[in-house]
Amino acid sequence: MAKSSRRPARRSSSRAACKPIRRRRGWLGLLAVLLMLGAGYVAYLNHVIVSQFEDKRFELPARVYASPVQLYAGRRMSPQDLAQALALLHYTARPGAPAADSYQRIADGYLLHTHGFDSPDGNEPSRQLRVRFAGGRITALEDAASGQPVALARLAPLLIAKIYPRSHEDRILVRMNDMPALLPKALVAVEDRRFYEHHGVDPVAIGRALVADIRARRFVQGGSTLTQQLVKNFFLSNQRSLWRKFNEAIMAVLLETHYGKAEILETYLNEVYLGQQGSRAIHGVGLASEFYFDRPVQSLDIAQVALLVAMVRGPAYYDPRRHPQRALKRRNLVLTEMTEAGLITAAQARAAQASPLGVRAEPVSGITPFPAFLDLVEAQLARDYRPEDLRTEGLLIYTTLRPLVQLRAQQAVRDGLRRLERAHDMRTDTLEAAAVVTSVADGEVLALIGGRRDIAGFNRALDSRRSIGSLFKPALYLAALAQPQRFTLATLLDDSPLTVNYGNGQQWSPVNYDRQYHGKVTVMDALVHSYNVPSVRLGLSVGLEQVIDTAHQLGIAQPIDAYPSSLLGSAAVPPIQMAQMYQTIAAGGYRAPLRAIQAVVKPRGEKLQRYPLQIERVADGKADYLLTAALHEVTRRGTAASLQTLLPGIEVAGKTGTTNDLRDSWFAGFGGREVAVVWVGRDDNRPTGLTGSTGALPLWAGIMGAIHASPLQMSQPEDVVWQTIDPASGQRLAETCPGAEWMPFVKGSVPSGEAECKAGALRQAIEWFKGLMQ
Repeated sequence: MAKSSRRPARRSSSRAACKPIRRRRGWLGLLAVLLMLGAGYVAYLNHVIVSQFEDKRFELPARVYASPVQLYAGRRMSPQDLAQALALLHYTARPGAPAADSYQRIADGYLLHTHGFDSPDGNEPSRQLRVRFAGGRITALEDAASGQPVALARLAPLLIAKIYPRSHEDRILVRMNDMPALLPKALVAVEDRRFYEHHGVDPVAIGRALVADIRARRFVQGGSTLTQQLVKNFFLSNQRSLWRKFNEAIMAVLLETHYGKAEILETYLNEVYLGQQGSRAIHGVGLASEFYFDRPVQSLDIAQVALLVAMVRGPAYYDPRRHPQRALKRRNLVLTEMTEAGLITAAQARAAQASPLGVRAEPVSGITPFPAFLDLVEAQLARDYRPEDLRTEGLLIYTTLRPLVQLRAQQAVRDGLRRLERAHDMRTDTLEAAAVVTSVADGEVLALIGGRRDIAGFNRALDSRRSIGSLFKPALYLAALAQPQRFTLATLLDDSPLTVNYGNGQQWSPVNYDRQYHGKVTVMDALVHSYNVPSVRLGLSVGLEQVIDTAHQLGIAQPIDAYPSSLLGSAAVPPIQMAQMYQTIAAGGYRAPLRAIQAVVKPRGEKLQRYPLQIERVADGKADYLLTAALHEVTRRGTAASLQTLLPGIEVAGKTGTTNDLRDSWFAGFGGREVAVVWVGRDDNRPTGLTGSTGALPLWAGIMGAIHASPLQMSQPEDVVWQTIDPASGQRLAETCPGAEWMPFVKGSVPSGEAECKAGALRQAIEWFKGLMQ
């Protein structure tokens, strides 16, 4: 009994001894699990750092540049034109033009010091030039030092836009060796003195901040290192919480295990937030330098370096434009700290503290001044690049935009619309317009206007589809003239009432604009006076399909229905496609696809893609020459004859276009080097009361005059001859006879018959009348 009574006591003692062991094992197991979870979480954060830091570090907007302004002796350019170009590029007037981006006005021109630059077309050196003007042209371009002639000089291309990341962060990437040496040193001295001693987290700074917060009973001082701030900006939110600070600290240590201090500091200087302009966030010292001081970061002085460092603590609070006194006080404090750190002398600090903030009153806008043209650039880029490439890779996009042409065209459109509204008693802003200006030779888009105001929004030049009216007729006439054995400019057409039967018993009866019929008219006069009825007869004779195919070959991409009304421009086509059609006609039947981009280059100069000139012959050159001769007559004695007054002394070719109920007014035409298409109408599609000649034509003339358009230059093919014709009979007529008209013909197609000269009969009538009076 005694033996059995002792055994339970031993078992009870054994169980009691096991409980602490089991508890320890449980805690150890829990600790092991927590350690594994913690290690896994740290590994996850490490993966985030390694996989994303490189990409995030260099997320840069694409930068879009205009075509450089070219200077050469003989160029049509006035001193006012050059002054406007220099203002766009932010040149400053300084006696002797001692530094790049400066100029001095001299008696007959300018002394200017250009800014060197790299471009896909080669490097341009910085140099001093003397530019002389007379008679609206550059008469001499010389090296200012040697006096030797300079064949060609280019001004740095104007930055016209940026394609931002979705966050709208904007920055200019600057390498450490391109920054003033004082800048990173000052940042470290003011924001993180132990930067080169800690490993991402600074316990000393954390303790100092904790003491300050306890004394103030609120958060008054942060203990974050530059590395922690960089981690927060890249990966974390601005929310104040212990969890965020915990993540920030771990990631800062991890970041410093993968990257050196120099890389982290360079990245911080390119990432730090330093201001706001609308939705555009100003990041990095490179962009901040231009945003506040209108100068590159490399050229900052001591006071300017101090102001940028001062703003790191609070860009909105120390904004030098909105809070200049607050910013000045903070800047001077930074200068004192720079002195204490031995970065500058006390004398340098005093001189810098005595200087004004030196901030540009109005920052250069980060929003493009040419949104309509940028729409075209982005549309063409979309064919070759993903949106994320354009928004993050820092690509340099060189375009065909000519800033002076764009600005003058914009002004001509605004002025022209105001004049039209006053002349026709319209309320202001009733009318809208679109315009496209291209190069004849290579299809480069020199200017593009999407509306009377230069704002982003509906782009009428690209997206508005309006009936084109008689602007379509040149395609019809070209299709006919491509068959010289059937049709010439002297072929007689019937201008009498016409009814066309088509599809399911439907009928259509076209009428002329003047509601009159003119009997027999030549092909030349039918086009010159834009008669509808003979044009329809001609188109039906050639064949609807043939005419539509010719229109597509010339550049209209929009589908065109095979209805007889299409011959009179019932199709709705955007102005950009009409510009393509008339560029092809102006180039002698050679179509050069309209382009807004010349090249795309990586930030370090590697060319990703060029957009070379591509030319395709799509129309017979002889027929195109005949058509151009007729379009020239349109501007001399036809529907565009008012150009003789609106644009005196400049020979051009073109065609008016007017749609039903006077809803749309068009004019398309060209000189020797430029093609321009203008549309005028109302966004609500109500009638304007304007024809092509009373609406779009005056705006077109204003644009061509403002951009110094060159006169028409017709290169006559070998197989074309000129002959005087009697327009009444379509037969040959001696040039001395009254009413004889010169017309070009493809050899072998000159009319064989000869009309009787009315000069003899006229003289007999005069003599008879004289005798009667006696």
